[in-house]
Amino acid sequence: MKISILVFGSQNFFATLPHQMLDAKDFSIEVIRDINQAISLISIAPPDVILAQTSMNGSMELCRWLKSQTQLSWIYCILLEDRLQQLAARNQHNWEWELEITATALRQGADAYIWQLSEAKTDSTFTKITAHHDLLLAQLMVGVRKAQKYRDLQQTNDLLSAIALADSLTDMNNRRALEWELSRKIIQARIEKTPLSLIILDVDYFKKVNDTYGHLIGDRLLQLLCNRLRHNLRFEDTPFRYGGEEFVVVLPNTNGEEALLVAKRLNRIIGEEPFKINSKLAINITISLGAASLQAQDDVHGLNLLYRADQHLLQAKAAGRNQAVGCDYSASVSHIKAVSS
Repeated sequence: MKISILVFGSQNFFATLPHQMLDAKDFSIEVIRDINQAISLISIAPPDVILAQTSMNGSMELCRWLKSQTQLSWIYCILLEDRLQQLAARNQHNWEWELEITATALRQGADAYIWQLSEAKTDSTFTKITAHHDLLLAQLMVGVRKAQKYRDLQQTNDLLSAIALADSLTDMNNRRALEWELSRKIIQARIEKTPLSLIILDVDYFKKVNDTYGHLIGDRLLQLLCNRLRHNLRFEDTPFRYGGEEFVVVLPNTNGEEALLVAKRLNRIIGEEPFKINSKLAINITISLGAASLQAQDDVHGLNLLYRADQHLLQAKAAGRNQAVGCDYSASVSHIKAVSS
């Protein structure tokens, strides 16, 4: 993987950088002079390291902005001081002043502050420049290591988050994922002024399956059930394992009437063909379903919506199971009032 470096400075400044950096095949270098373009590029494609020319207007501002961004503050920023003639004219031998200007740069957000030497004119100066280039490259690699550690940690965190939000048995999103996703879908539906519905479904008499065939067969049955559900939902529909043999399907851009039709279709698809556990065993099951749609009075977390769907699921079970129950608007309002009271 190439190391991405953003150089904030002029072309003349870029030309003075070490040839080991400019010629390296492992480096991908972008040169930008405008601070707004730099901020835009950093936001879209964060580089591993930023190398900024101190005399370039906006370099300090860029460092401050970078460190104020929580998601971008890990980027290593090196300020390369190129104002040597004017600085030397002010105070050539005052080491306290050099410490002060270095501290100022670090306070502004720079991770490293390096003085850029002038072009070589003597053997002694050439030796100093070589040492300076070594220092710059060393600081550059410090930034690269920091960036790599951050990216490795981010990859690990993404993996852990995916594991935490996935059901280990069925590979379906779990209840924790539902709590996060449902509130997001509700907010999106209200912003876009589109309908939103969900279905709660439960496998009828699932305990009998476990008691008759054992829990391993029961687990395999749930896996096959989830596969069938996935293959019979739209791309935008999201299924979740709610707990045990109970599942939730969130249906964006779907009103209550349409959600009930989806529930009835799922009821038919699950019950019409047995699930082949192995070459010797196939099991027929049925499901009961409750559908509900989002209403204006519902809370943003979806508790009212889940409650109504669950009540309709209970009605489906009470009516003999193996069926879907939905609601009209008046029924939804009555349930909302009951929840709110």
